[in-house]
Amino acid sequence: MAEGDRVVTHFFESHLAGYQGWRWAVTVTRVPRSRHVTVCETVLLPGPEAMLAPAWVPWNERVQAGDLGVGDLMPTAPDDERLAPGYVLSDDAAVEEVSWELGLGRSRVMSREGRIETAQRWYDGEAGPEAPISTAAPRNARCGTCGFYLPLAGSLRSMFGVCGNLYAPDDAKAVSADHGCGAHSEALLGATEQPVEELPTVYDDSEVEAVAVSRAPGSVEAGEPAEPYGHS
Repeated sequence: MAEGDRVVTHFFESHLAGYQGWRWAVTVTRVPRSRHVTVCETVLLPGPEAMLAPAWVPWNERVQAGDLGVGDLMPTAPDDERLAPGYVLSDDAAVEEVSWELGLGRSRVMSREGRIETAQRWYDGEAGPEAPISTAAPRNARCGTCGFYLPLAGSLRSMFGVCGNLYAPDDAKAVSADHGCGAHSEALLGATEQPVEELPTVYDDSEVEAVAVSRAPGSVEAGEPAEPYGHS
């Protein structure tokens, strides 16, 4: 492959272990009016069918939900679109100005985009109505009508709350109002009496039946005097 005036690159198949599909690229040149060729550089390059590692992705784009471990720190970008300055808690400019001057509230709070993204993620996940435990629950056993349902505050109040039932799998977790499970507070079992079948009596010991027994030969006659303690 011509690289320029009197400069060409030749490719050779590589036989190095672990470098299948790679090629040696050797660039050569010569000075004008000279027959001697000079090697400029030799480098190992991937070919069209070479096995390559995936493209590098920055850590903040690779991290997934649940990756944070004990003792880990995950810094938040200053321009994170999910957050907004903490003083922006009202649409009233005067209220915002007073809050900023007094330094009330947190440094940053969730922005509208952050709240929408969070609500959608919760709703589409295990906390929403399409979760397996929710679809298997009775239709009227929804969290919004459960006594253990603790609604959230703010803009998410109408859609989400926290489960407070010790025996529910979502205890201490945020769930949607139309989520459901079998631990609903109104899932009461009615006490229905089942008739008990009386079994026939196998042996009735409440009756006494007199049976005559004949004496065996050698028995004591009634007329003979009895010895003390009844022995003959």
